[in-house]
Amino acid sequence: MNMNPAGTLPVLDIGGRVICGVFPIVEYLFETAQRDPGPAARMSLWPASPLERAEARRVADWFLHKFDAEVSQVLLDEKIYKPMSGVRSSPDLNAIRGSRGNLRYHMAYISFLSEARRWLGGDQMSFADLMAAGQLSAMDYLSEIDWSAFPETKVWFARLKSRPSFRALLADRLPGFNPTDAYANLDF
Repeated sequence: MNMNPAGTLPVLDIGGRVICGVFPIVEYLFETAQRDPGPAARMSLWPASPLERAEARRVADWFLHKFDAEVSQVLLDEKIYKPMSGVRSSPDLNAIRGSRGNLRYHMAYISFLSEARRWLGGDQMSFADLMAAGQLSAMDYLSEIDWSAFPETKVWFARLKSRPSFRALLADRLPGFNPTDAYANLDF
């Protein structure tokens, strides 16, 4: 709350100057990486043209808001946060069923995007892919995704999770909640 009165994450502290929110932080990193001649400048999180950036931002926003609200928040609440809280309550099976239906809808949309382009936001990997991958990684950890029903999405996700920068995420574990054996397998 001292860093961000809104009480939300993420928060980035740059020498005492605080940047709050996903898009402001990503835009800051994008703008500063462009001036850095080091390794950070090799990969841009956004495409070069304004129209391509707009599409990548649209897809990133889809996962930050729509996918998160319709799928991740509910499944994480019911399967992780409730059990971790110590409160003895049964999972809301109707909420889980609804979120699983929404997940199939979102997976079909990712497949649609994957058929039309190499990356979800366009021809190059962008922040849109990272937003989607974070959401899907959480659902994959919970064994919520039937990858055989979405082969295009599986190919895209395998390409992304085989990147060296993604491997640290695949090594994370929640105590008491183990992923499937295929979770960290790059060729799942």
